[in-house]
Amino acid sequence: MFRIVKSLLGIHLLGLLVLSIYRCIEFFVLRGMITDQSADIAPAFIRGLWFDNVMGCYVMIIPLALVLIAASLGYSKRWMMRIIAVWFCVFYALMMMASAANIPYFAYFFKNINSSIFEWFGYTGTTAGMVFQEKTWWIYIALYFVLTIVFCWLVWRITESTVPQKTNRKHWLPSLLITAALVALCLFGIRGRTGYNPIKISQAYYCNDPFLNQLGINPGFNLMTSALDDMRKENAELMLMPYNEAISYVRESLGITGVADSTRILFRQMRNTGDIGLTTTKPNIVIILMESMSSALMGKGYTPVLDSLKTQSLYFSNFFSAGIHTNHGMTATLYSFPALMKRNLMKGTVTPKRDGLPTVLKQNGWHNLFFMTHEAQYDNMNAFFRTNGYDEIYAQEDYPSEEIVNSFGVSDHFLFDFALGKLNKLQESPFMATLLTISNHPPYIIPEWFKPTSKDPETQIVEYADWCIGDFLHKAQKERWYDHTVFVILADHGKLVGTADSELPQSYNHIPLMIFGAGIQPQEYTQLGMQVDVMPTLLNMLGINYDYNGFGTDLLHQPRQMVFYSADNQIVARDSARCFLYHPQMKKSFCYDIGNDGRLIQTNEEQPFSALRRYVFAMEQTAEYLYRSHP
Repeated sequence: MFRIVKSLLGIHLLGLLVLSIYRCIEFFVLRGMITDQSADIAPAFIRGLWFDNVMGCYVMIIPLALVLIAASLGYSKRWMMRIIAVWFCVFYALMMMASAANIPYFAYFFKNINSSIFEWFGYTGTTAGMVFQEKTWWIYIALYFVLTIVFCWLVWRITESTVPQKTNRKHWLPSLLITAALVALCLFGIRGRTGYNPIKISQAYYCNDPFLNQLGINPGFNLMTSALDDMRKENAELMLMPYNEAISYVRESLGITGVADSTRILFRQMRNTGDIGLTTTKPNIVIILMESMSSALMGKGYTPVLDSLKTQSLYFSNFFSAGIHTNHGMTATLYSFPALMKRNLMKGTVTPKRDGLPTVLKQNGWHNLFFMTHEAQYDNMNAFFRTNGYDEIYAQEDYPSEEIVNSFGVSDHFLFDFALGKLNKLQESPFMATLLTISNHPPYIIPEWFKPTSKDPETQIVEYADWCIGDFLHKAQKERWYDHTVFVILADHGKLVGTADSELPQSYNHIPLMIFGAGIQPQEYTQLGMQVDVMPTLLNMLGINYDYNGFGTDLLHQPRQMVFYSADNQIVARDSARCFLYHPQMKKSFCYDIGNDGRLIQTNEEQPFSALRRYVFAMEQTAEYLYRSHP
């Protein structure tokens, strides 16, 4: 039995060696793509070995379990080892094919090989010609065959030298226990880590160089996960109306003229005035995205800090989140891209690339930091934000283990204190810091030293989240950078407060937005707004000119007549008088009049809602087009 284990381990190590050789060749050939010369190269190879081990464990688990169980029961034959040899040769040949093909693929597309290659299989002749007629690819084809032949020969030698031995059946129980332990170890290798989530593509990202971040990803792992992503129901194409009709309507509603670029259909050059009267020309920006902070929670005694701030801010009282999940709130607020129901627009085997607040500010000299409470790879945040404009990412991995209170990491007060310490030490100016809170999300953890006034845990945690904001601002006021800073406070989305008033309760999406500091005059903005508007509104206040391909408008100069948002299986449009909900899967509409007190009153009269229906259909279909044409 131990000879079999030794042989299997030898094959596994041989596989890791060959996959590492491919990675070294890729680095040598494409090293000119490195843009950050100060980045450490070694972590890319360490992470690469990590991902290779995951794939190796996938290949290992079945032969390991079957052969060792057979050996434990006293059954061991040479033909079994030969079948194992064929098994490893076939699957490693496929992995090495992906690794060899990945070098020219990456050189052309600047991304790792993914499921998009399967589209080429429908054009067999053209694809074969492309592969074999391009002479620069011949070396990779030859490399593949040479390394595959050498690998298979060595695997055959290893298995042939493993002479099967009969196991004493009296020792079957210890042998099975050892087998179970080895299988468990292999399963752990497949999971890849001990954290809350199994290993994901995001784990490879460690610096600000896009080539090195992708170098550590095993191409076979990338191909496999992208194929699985394509099979998810939530990634099915949304079809509400013809694309050309939707795009024309959206362009008209946003005031876009001229010929549309096929990939930048909403493109316009934003020439901003900066007429808000800021007291500094390039202020710091601090954006706080509060977890689940519905507007319905304010004004009830639970949020004294927020209630006070809204009277000292440019306060948007009729503002709505893009969706009901955190990833929706971040992509809409920071990158002006709306939610597409349950789809996570930050995830994907190929990390999406977006232009937004971070990229524009970085181009104009801002240094960007992101602070989260949980693991960096949650929702692909590490990879997504490093790809899209952030210079520094801080997450659970950066905090003391004793500060971690639940599966979502540290508490809000620690996050704020940690961020404050980092901001105080910054030499770069100006900066944009984004802080994503978590405490107002189950499981609720309230520090023992905090004494809420309410009795219900649902409102106690709101009191704590509100207090943390006030404590952070109080401490920040003592720092040199405070007077030169614009603060933006809003929620990622809301939550159910009270009883449901519709198929998608308003409290899930009605959220506060407050902007204050650096000379901004307090006032209440009562017209409609949504998260995609944060970017153009804020950048106009800063007086920054930029190219824009988003769905937002500068609310202070181009008020909205309608807004739209979504949930997992619903889309919504509303104006000042009506609210229209639609369930695409059921193809069913729900129509509500909005009362003077803001309550929804259901009606069966659909005709007055036709404009809202067309509006939300066009917006969501255009977002679908942009997502698919430039994921």
